[in-house]
Amino acid sequence: MGVSDKNAQNNTQPKGNKKDLKKPIQVLHISKKDTQKKSHEIQNEKTNSQEKIENENIAIKSQIINGKSGKEIEKSDEKTIVFNNPKPDLNRPLNFSEQNNDFELERTVDEFDFDESAFLEALNANEPIGATGETISGKVIAIESDGLYVDIGGKAPGYMPKKECGLGVITNFKEKFSLGLEMEVLVIKEQNADGMVTVSARALILRQSWEKVSSSAKNGELVDVLINGFNRGGLTCDLDGLRGFIPRSQLENGQDHQSFVGKNLKVAFLEVNPESRKLVLSEKKASLVSKFKSLELGQLIEGEVLAVKPYGFFIDLGGASGLLHQSSLTNGSIRSLREIFREGEIIKALISEIDLEKGRIGLNTALLENSAGELIIDKQKVMQEATERALKTKALFDKKEQDK
Repeated sequence: MGVSDKNAQNNTQPKGNKKDLKKPIQVLHISKKDTQKKSHEIQNEKTNSQEKIENENIAIKSQIINGKSGKEIEKSDEKTIVFNNPKPDLNRPLNFSEQNNDFELERTVDEFDFDESAFLEALNANEPIGATGETISGKVIAIESDGLYVDIGGKAPGYMPKKECGLGVITNFKEKFSLGLEMEVLVIKEQNADGMVTVSARALILRQSWEKVSSSAKNGELVDVLINGFNRGGLTCDLDGLRGFIPRSQLENGQDHQSFVGKNLKVAFLEVNPESRKLVLSEKKASLVSKFKSLELGQLIEGEVLAVKPYGFFIDLGGASGLLHQSSLTNGSIRSLREIFREGEIIKALISEIDLEKGRIGLNTALLENSAGELIIDKQKVMQEATERALKTKALFDKKEQDK
């Protein structure tokens, strides 16, 4: 075995014999046994690495299975987890969209779908019941010293304070109301944080009273009231739970108005305003309306001219007054109302309008003319023949009455 020269790698040539410079090339011998040994070690490392990865995959799969509920594992016929690929490809990331058969989870309809009707019913059950001003039927379910609890069909009962249980002072509270009593109530306050609304029987009675009074006033009805008090301006009374007022000027005899306390009076309506809670009544208007009931459209009346106004004449009809408007006076042209009638003059006219609510009677003399302006030219003749001429116009008023 030769020894390598330290200067062999240098380009310089040492001096000496040329034979000594020609030495054999050194060859590196690699043992076949060493090569096989190294190849075997690399193969073992690949095998160990692959087994390690497979063990990690098995551990991950075990975690997925363990993460499911016991119910899903026990009921294997309803939910099944399938792993078909024991050796996943490590050269690319796992793609579940391409491996539906490798990871499949079955589901049941009961757990993932829902009943729409049941869902809507649940929403409606939580919807608040009882807006302010709403009328609701309910049943008394509890009685306390300070009020009642009424079942109105909501998630919480309605509460009715004692003062809202009726009109006036209720002395026999627990005797008047019993458990299970059905009643209508009015919501006066919307639900609080607990879902409870405040209801009132008193407010509902007053609302119904205002509706009744408004209808009576519109129809020109007369009512009897009991006088329960007085002041400088007039009398006070009670009408269906409402406080009414009768001014002294609307009494037939207002000089000693205190003497009316405790007595009944027949009155008519002057003003009805539920919003301002204003109810004004009149005894004088009641007398007038009573006279109106004996009158009818097309009827010929006779009366005295009480006053001349720029728009017409007021005629006394014996306790009631009618208006003869200038538009209903004549079919001709006039320069002044006084050239036809004067105050204190007795005239005849037809009733053309009866308004019981406003207490107004409309009169007409133009319909008594046979020609336009005849009343201006020959007033005396028109008045003398008024009875016969009124018969001719009767059919017009009968038709007007039927058209109502």
